[in-house]
Amino acid sequence: MGKVKLGRRALSALPEVVKPTVFYDTELKGFGLRLSPPSGRNPKGCRTWIVEYRPGAGGRGVAKSRISLGSTETLSPEKARDIAKTMLANVRMGGDPNSDRARERAAKSVRDLRDLYAAEVDPVRKPRTVQLYRGYWDSHIIPALGNLVARNVSRQDIIKLHRNIGKTHKTTANRVVTLLSHFYGWAAESDYVPTGCNPCEGVKKFGEAGRERYLSEEELGRLGAALERAESEGIIWGREAAGQLSKHAPKQDANRRTKIDSNAADAIRLLLFTGARLREILRLEWDHYDRQRALLLLPDSKTGRKTVVLGRSAVETLDHLWERAIQREPGAPPLNKPLSPFVFPSRDLLAPKADLKRPWSMLTREAGLVGLRIHDLRHSFASVGAAADLGLPVIGKLLGHSTPQTTARYAHLAATPLRNATDRISGAIASALAVRLSNTDSTK
Repeated sequence: MGKVKLGRRALSALPEVVKPTVFYDTELKGFGLRLSPPSGRNPKGCRTWIVEYRPGAGGRGVAKSRISLGSTETLSPEKARDIAKTMLANVRMGGDPNSDRARERAAKSVRDLRDLYAAEVDPVRKPRTVQLYRGYWDSHIIPALGNLVARNVSRQDIIKLHRNIGKTHKTTANRVVTLLSHFYGWAAESDYVPTGCNPCEGVKKFGEAGRERYLSEEELGRLGAALERAESEGIIWGREAAGQLSKHAPKQDANRRTKIDSNAADAIRLLLFTGARLREILRLEWDHYDRQRALLLLPDSKTGRKTVVLGRSAVETLDHLWERAIQREPGAPPLNKPLSPFVFPSRDLLAPKADLKRPWSMLTREAGLVGLRIHDLRHSFASVGAAADLGLPVIGKLLGHSTPQTTARYAHLAATPLRNATDRISGAIASALAVRLSNTDSTK
């Protein structure tokens, strides 16, 4: 142990040691340099900047604490001295750097808190939402932030993550920030991070273009014709339309037809006639259908319990489905009730139909509506209602929206009152122009 002015000149002049030795600075009390002799792990030995202090009120009755600042290879004498000054000043104010560092190391990382967060919030989320958010965590958040202490994540960390995801998927980038913001709100309420600690605040999200698509009357006609054709005679298809399944395409043109299952066709009709969401229709059970009152009483949906009011066309479609479900072999009496509880069952009748991807792809190709999403049928249902002046509150009720703001996206479609108003205004102006023109002609 010795004392020396710890600077660049002293570093080059310090001797080699045969046992751990500490040299203290002559100017800054508590600042020192620990030298370790060569070893198997460090053939050249090791030189580490340290700070020694007595925590709390100090005094000789309090044991010293020592904290390492870093190696001379990573910290210059000037930088180490500045860190030591700050740390020792903190000690004089009652701080304890060693305890602070221990708390820091014991603090929960983003990865640790993710598991606690999921255990608490996943049970109250929809299964598909849980699956989607788990993908966000595993693919984006954990690789970028998982090992960071949650309370130390900065806004710049979030911005960097957001921009990196946004290079290819802007909408996903926005959703990830929204998820993280909710995560930090939960962490603050649970006292894992300080109140107000939310690095997502102030992060500017990417602009998102609306994806609403509304079918015109002519497009609805094309879709209906394609649906009828696919269900009855079948749709002609070839290798170029089969895509990845092209090797299975029939060799003869006469055989290049495929039909859509009647249940799949009726599922699409119900989507058109009700404006319901895809999962609400595919997971529909016969017990949910109140034929006497023409209602679907859904125990669960995206917005909770939901009642779907059925029009005549929807009721007729469900009646056809019921008749088909209770039919047995030709000549045999019908069943008392369908064999499956699901309106659109899987092949084994034990679960609901998984999706409509294949029939929908065939239909949109046949109707010349490639790119049309099944969810666009819901938007089209709303657009027809808006054009018929049914009013946004009524449309919102039919769609099962939980807030008026959700239905407000269709406000621009309910334009009949505005059109009547502009017709009156422009008509009055046109009449005035006509009078002015006739007066001008009479004076000539």
